[in-house]
Order: sequence, then C-alpha cells, then structure tokens
Amino acid sequence: MVLPYQTLMVQGTTSDAGKSTVVAALCRLLKREGVLVAPFKPQNMALNSAVTADGGEIGRAQALQAIAAGVAPSTDMNPVLLKPSSDTGAQVIIHGKVRTDMNARDYHQYKPIAMQAVLESHTRLCAQYECIVVEGAGSPAEINLRERDIANMGFAEAVDCPVVLVADIDRGGVFAHIVGTLACLSESERARTIGFVINRFRGDITLLEPGLDWLEAQTGKPVLAVLPYLHGLFLDAEDAVQAVQATQGAFRVIVPCLPRMSNHTDFDALRAHPDIDLRFVREGEAIPDADLIILPGSKHTRADLAWLRAQGWPERIARHLRYGGKVIGICGGFQMLGTSVIDPLGVEGSAGASHALGLLDMVTDMGTEKYLKLVHGHCAFDASEAPVSAYEIHMGTSRGAAFALPAFTIEGRAEGARSADGQILGTYLHGLFDTPAACDALLRWAGLNSTASVDSGALREASIDRIADAAQPLLHALRALGASNESLSHTGVMHRNDRVPSNDECDS
Repeated sequence: MVLPYQTLMVQGTTSDAGKSTVVAALCRLLKREGVLVAPFKPQNMALNSAVTADGGEIGRAQALQAIAAGVAPSTDMNPVLLKPSSDTGAQVIIHGKVRTDMNARDYHQYKPIAMQAVLESHTRLCAQYECIVVEGAGSPAEINLRERDIANMGFAEAVDCPVVLVADIDRGGVFAHIVGTLACLSESERARTIGFVINRFRGDITLLEPGLDWLEAQTGKPVLAVLPYLHGLFLDAEDAVQAVQATQGAFRVIVPCLPRMSNHTDFDALRAHPDIDLRFVREGEAIPDADLIILPGSKHTRADLAWLRAQGWPERIARHLRYGGKVIGICGGFQMLGTSVIDPLGVEGSAGASHALGLLDMVTDMGTEKYLKLVHGHCAFDASEAPVSAYEIHMGTSRGAAFALPAFTIEGRAEGARSADGQILGTYLHGLFDTPAACDALLRWAGLNSTASVDSGALREASIDRIADAAQPLLHALRALGASNESLSHTGVMHRNDRVPSNDECDS
C-alpha cells in the first residue's frame, strides 16, 4: 500500500534531529512492499557529497536514501547543493553541476531561481515514482530564513504536501522544541504539519506518556511514533564529523580535522575496523603518535594548508616519516602533499599560490571545472592488484614527476602517485576504503597485519534495515492517519501498542 500522499515531507526542530534517517527508513519500508519510492531534498548544505552515474553531485544523505529505496541516485534527488568554502560563502551546485560561488546575501537573492530548479526536479520525480519522501534542511523555525525559503515550509507550501516534524529527545527539551517550532510557523504551515516523531528515545515509555498526552492536548496533533536510540549504526553522515572516536584496535590512524574537510565518510570503514584506532585530531589538540596519517579532502586546500601549518602538522608528519610511518593524501590532502597549490582565479578563495608540504614532486593548478566521475580499477601499489571502486570530486589538476609511480590504474590510465621510498601515497579517489579488497591492500601497505576485513556495503544495508524495522510504527500511523482523514489519538496504531525497544535491545 502506497502512502496516502504522493509527496510527504520530513522536517526537524533542529539540525541533526534525525530527518535523514527517518527518510531513509521510510524509503526502505516502502521498497520492501514493492513501492517505487524516491528520496528528495530540495536544498542541502554539506561538504559530504556523492557522484551520480550521470556525473552529477548530490548530498551524501540522498545517495544513502536512494540505496534504502533501491534506486539509482540522481541529481533530481538533491537539485540544490551548497558546499561551504568559508563562513559566509559557498559553491552553488544546481542539478549536479557547479553554477557559481556566492556569499550568503547574494544566494538569498538567488533563491527564486534555485526554487525553479527544485520544482522542476520534483515534477520529474513525481512522473517517475509512486511516492516521494522529502527531507527538509535545518529547522522551519529559522525566522531569518523564512523569506524565499526553498528548503522547508517554502517548498511544502509550493507543492502542497503534508509535513511530519521530527524532534530529538536525546538532546533534551523535546516538548519545547516542538511547541516552539509550531509557534514560529504561519497558520497554513501549522495546518499542514500532520504530526510529530520523537526520535532517539531510551528508557521506559510509560514515563514519557504524560508528556505525550500534554503535547497532543497543547497542539491538537498526534505523536505518530516514538523511535528508539539505536547504537552502532553504520550510516553516511551528512556533514558533521562524529564526536565518538573508534578506539578498539591497536593500529592507530589519525586524520587532521580540517576546517573545510570534505567527504570524511571516506573513513567510515576504518572506524568500523576491529584492529584500528581511528582518531580525528581537532584544532588545538596534541597530535598523537600514529602508524598511519591520512590527509583528507578539502573544500579550500590553501586555507586548510595554512591551518595545518598553524597546528604544527608539517613537523609532526616529517617526524612520523623519519620513524618509518606511512602517509596517505586523498583529493585535497593529495594536493597538499605536492610542492605548491596555485589558484590564479581565486576558485577556492582569494587568488594566489601556496607552498605545499613538499613530500611529492608535483604542482596543483586550480581551475574552474569540477571533475566528477564514478571509477573502477585496481591498486598499483600491491602485488595482488586488488580491485577498487571509488569516485572523484575535485577542482584542479596536478602534474609532476611524482606521477611516474602511480597509486592506482583506473580504466586503463594511471592515477595518483607514490614516493620512491614507499612511505607516501596520494590519490584523487574518494571511497577508497569502501571496497574491502582495496581497503585490505591499503592497510597492508600501511603496515597492518590483520585477518579482519570490513564490508562497508553490508554494514550499511544492515543499518538501513535496523532503522526501517524501528520505524514500522511510523508507517502504520501515517497510513492510519491518511485513512481516517483526521487527527489520530496516540492509542491503537500508535507507539503505545508498538513497544519501544529497551536500552539493551537498542545497544545490540
């Protein structure tokens, strides 16, 4: 049975309330029933992105949701992507392609044009799919952003779709978040809000019930579901680096937490590896000793190079290499390994050139064209020639003698570079560690002797199934609400008959 509405929107009272996972869960539940469903996010601001088969770029969360729905990711699923390059400016990507760079004020004026792209994509998806599950961005209660809004209620009003509001109880203040958000909405926006989801609950549901009664009495709207806090999920983060560090293994891998780090999802497989202690080193923190240092991708390579210097990383990397450690540079981190990064047009900020770390004999020239591609090949640094599937997202090209010793062979061409002493490897490929054979080969190269292996795809699928199983009561409630065409009580199909897992179950 399809939902009673072709388009349903999931909004949150705050960022990271759980919108992405709720959308992914609904997509998986509908897919299980044979419903042709697609995710959609009108506007996304994130530095974690994915490449579609047609060479476009979308937010990482929408690619994950497409996997949950069992469909190929497309640029229509995230027609507007903003990739911040500073605190006040961002690269504007429309339908998967870079349109321009804008500061926040100019983009606010540009929103009516962006909205046309959003509505075009939504129309195309409606013609292809039975159901569209939409993710909002941030919160609809951001008063300063309500004018010309395309990400939350502005979109919902434009296409006349119902809205479910998600709030994170683990943060505290969940009832104030919901009531306060409704108070900030217009009358028509409140009317299209059909109910609430309380997310990340742990504890005794009976202790929560008085609050649910109060909330429904105050708002006249139902609590559609209370979803449990699920530990140990392996899901692509939309943007922020997870605060929890993985410390289960003895082989230490450290990554500088660059101010403009992009696609830190590259390291998810390492986080899950039982023999690896993965740590992101933030500003001001002491740089620990490590077996492997990885320089991650960057949306602003020259600025992040300056940050590395200010934090003392060049000296620590030099010491690390003297003691036989290994270094990998990915995308922007690869560019940093060279002798210089030249940006004559100011593609990533002010025009100019920066001395790089000088660890590989190569120069990077920034250009206006972004290279986007899904790629397949094999490792050139390992005798097993392990296969690799990855993707490229980068501005600029690199050249120099370092490329005489490539890191990979991709579709018949040499890719990346290695140092002659075998201690340094650089590549433009993202997602290196997601292919188990390539991950194992890279870790062997870095010095890890292990029989363990991590299958990112299998872990991701299992996590999607877990969040879908937990969200089954929400799907039941949505259908009951649509069938009755009136506000639901939180009895019957609601959470009180759909038992919330205990903390022990959530920890599994």
